[in-house]
Amino acid sequence: MPRAVSSHSDPAVDAAALLRRIGFFAMLVVVPTAALLSRRAIVIVVPIAVVLLCLAAALDGAARPALTGLGRFARARAAAAGALLVGWAALSLVWTPFPGPAAERLLNIAVTVGLTLAGFLALPDRMRAANAYLLPVGVALAAVLAVALGLFSGAALRVGLDDDSALERGAMLLALLVWPAVAWLRSRRRDIEALGVAVAVALALVLAPSPIPLLALAAGAAAFALTAWRREIGVKVTAGVAAGLVVLSPLLPFLLRPLVTPVLGPLHPLSLSLRTWQRVVTSEPLRLITGHGFETALRGRVVGLLPANAPSSLLFEIWYELGVVGAFAAAFVLWSSLRQSGREHPLLAPGAMATAAAAFASACLGIGTTVIWWLTSLAVAVLAFAAIERGQFRTSRPRASALPGAGGR
Repeated sequence: MPRAVSSHSDPAVDAAALLRRIGFFAMLVVVPTAALLSRRAIVIVVPIAVVLLCLAAALDGAARPALTGLGRFARARAAAAGALLVGWAALSLVWTPFPGPAAERLLNIAVTVGLTLAGFLALPDRMRAANAYLLPVGVALAAVLAVALGLFSGAALRVGLDDDSALERGAMLLALLVWPAVAWLRSRRRDIEALGVAVAVALALVLAPSPIPLLALAAGAAAFALTAWRREIGVKVTAGVAAGLVVLSPLLPFLLRPLVTPVLGPLHPLSLSLRTWQRVVTSEPLRLITGHGFETALRGRVVGLLPANAPSSLLFEIWYELGVVGAFAAAFVLWSSLRQSGREHPLLAPGAMATAAAAFASACLGIGTTVIWWLTSLAVAVLAFAAIERGQFRTSRPRASALPGAGGR
């Protein structure tokens, strides 16, 4: 006799669950591993994953509760400062020497932000733990692959990789995603597994072709340790250092060059870079107000408007391109968003501060902050944190002694 089909089964809900699982698998498992093999993997796979999440939300209506959070986000001070930053960058197209490329880059940034927002709205209000566990699994698999490629990088590059930049981009993504993975495992009381994932990623980044991912990981580890020890202190220090460095960056070459030159010598690339930074600040002080316009730092080096040894750093480029308005707006975004994140998610605060510190350190050390693969990597980290936050327990479990019938046991 055939079994009756359950009346509670909803094909739309089942299809949404399947699409959501595939989307998270693509974003959290495929992307970290594929990014080590192809430079274009991040910008190709992530939009597909977001589309799958949006389709799943459209089928089961899971995106509706997120609209309330969107309204609260739109009213936040960090959102207003972010809108000012984007608006000032758009206004700078009037005086930038490269209006066409700058407009194209600004459009790409807007599309990436819109993609991130769409993915955020598509996340369900309550995340299944099985989907969230894909994050540490993907990071661990990518770390193992990165170790293998680092040990046999010469043969691997000849056989299948585009070039060193693919491995470097994948390593940078690992330096970002390891912290939400660790935060999720710690929230589930899996400290041994969290330590194992962190150690595997650290070993992989030691073997990476560029030191920037490893330095970013070290900055994240310092922020994680401080916030785990004293949450309020860790959040304030991380937010304060990031915002303070952005605001005071025109003073940095004058403070650092007298310290660096005697140690490294006057002809060291870092000494020459700091000297160029000094000249830029002193030769055009009025430009510190308006900036030279969006996209000027990168393309200015190509056409000779800016010396080739000028710093490739967020701290230099934000002032050079957007001036005091852009720098102060960016500093306020960092300060306000990090403080709010530390207040709203106490359990995940160490991981959030570590991710922010790793991203900020890498931008200061030379990762192009407006290139699409980097912005997409940040989008993955943001969506990963949003997912694990919605996977946390929303209620407290009663003690065993308070359960019915437990008193005599």
